[in-house]
Amino acid sequence: MANKAKFQAIKGTRDLLPPETELWNRVEQTAREVFGTFGFGEIRPPIFEPTELFARAVGGETDIVSKEMYSFEDARGDLQEMREMIRNYALPATDEHWTNAFLGLLRNFQTRLEAGIRSGEVEHHQEAHAFYDYFSQGITHFQAELSHGVETNKPEIDRTFRLLKLAVAGVTLGPSVCLRPEATASVCRAYIEHGMQQWPAPVKLYYMGPMFRRERPQKGRYRQFYQIGAEVLGGTDAPGIDAEVIEMVMAFFGRLELQGAQLEINSIGHSAPNCRRGYVEKLKAALVEVKDKLGADSQRRIATNPLRVLDSKLEHEQAIIEKLPRIADSLCDDCKSYYAEVKRQLDLRGVAYRENWRLVRGLDYYMRTTFEITAQGLGSQNAVCGGGRYDGLVELLGGPPTKGIGFAIGEDRLILSLQEAGGGTATGRDVYIAWMGEKAQATAIAAARKLREAGLRVELPPVEQKFGKALGQADKLGAKFALILGEDEVASREWTVKRLADGTQEKVNGEAVVEFLKRKK
Repeated sequence: MANKAKFQAIKGTRDLLPPETELWNRVEQTAREVFGTFGFGEIRPPIFEPTELFARAVGGETDIVSKEMYSFEDARGDLQEMREMIRNYALPATDEHWTNAFLGLLRNFQTRLEAGIRSGEVEHHQEAHAFYDYFSQGITHFQAELSHGVETNKPEIDRTFRLLKLAVAGVTLGPSVCLRPEATASVCRAYIEHGMQQWPAPVKLYYMGPMFRRERPQKGRYRQFYQIGAEVLGGTDAPGIDAEVIEMVMAFFGRLELQGAQLEINSIGHSAPNCRRGYVEKLKAALVEVKDKLGADSQRRIATNPLRVLDSKLEHEQAIIEKLPRIADSLCDDCKSYYAEVKRQLDLRGVAYRENWRLVRGLDYYMRTTFEITAQGLGSQNAVCGGGRYDGLVELLGGPPTKGIGFAIGEDRLILSLQEAGGGTATGRDVYIAWMGEKAQATAIAAARKLREAGLRVELPPVEQKFGKALGQADKLGAKFALILGEDEVASREWTVKRLADGTQEKVNGEAVVEFLKRKK
């Protein structure tokens, strides 16, 4: 039994290892190829961003922001350590030495903090300045109390000591940043920051990479997970744009031969009183009538975000939800026409879809088109892609009014679905070079170089092996062919190629072996 490793991957994360990473690479390369044919370019935003970006974009009351984000103060480690020392300082009764030491720690922290603020190393925003002023005044007050003697003035000193420890907790040493829980907000931030509204419209961007949420790990869901996504920003909001974005992601899944990919679409209207806002009020009233039959989460959402009740997967709520008002009955004429045109555009492109009236987005800047794609092999949580139109997001983040639509693919779940359907990737090597004899090694090295330049996966053993052992190793590595090079083959320039699946072999001229193996691969 192997010893348990001292260090292991943190719960909710995992190592991606070969040969599985070959499938990941194929998926990502396919995305680059397909998205490129639709005119999209790659953007690589940072992994961490200001916490406020996601609080504003995703919503401060959502579970993602309030419970799941990995947020931290972006501050110098030495200042953080000093602040923690002050917060945890224990003051022995009437001990002048410890009291003066605490005062010295306070002064040192204050001096280094002020130096950091002046140099710009500490980003001290205005809201936190009141805490800093309170803390600084407390130091002056504490020093004055100490001048009257510790024993004679102990009650006042103890009170100020406690207040200083509380005050220092409010002194910020840097901005709050977080590991990104999603990337749409990052792309919109970059669009604003780099003035992309001046670029030829629309701006088409795609991304791929890790995201982070501290949620309960489950099948296909991790705390560090991966997304592939795309956004179209600026220009027109013509329904053809929506249809083309959906066509692109379905083409991507088609290229991957994703089994059972099912597209569902809906329209959620826009936030006018005679459209979605009016529907939300009707939905809320209907939910209040059946509140006692709903679970705790749905009851809470009636007040905070009634649309989210439609996402419920609880079995006993399904019959209740089916009787609730439907948003299609509340759409304004413009949104009805827009939705009809999106469906017509999908029909023109030969994209099959199913309408799902429960497919909604709960944030106000989402509007009109929303879509989701499910796949096989994932159980009840079978969505691999979600997207929609969000014309208000860039403006919400401080940019100009901007049309926008995009999607995000859960790459972990996509990979799992491909694996469950047997759609893994080719593993092992294309060629194993079994060379024997000192004179054959130089030929083997040259052959390996030419084969690799041709794109074949080659294993070249560093030392000579007996024939049987070489073929055994080739089999373990999953090689398709063994290229056998002994001194006779080198002298005659007729090399032996053995197909390991059936044991057949033939002689091939050394000059033609690259083309031969490429053709047979």
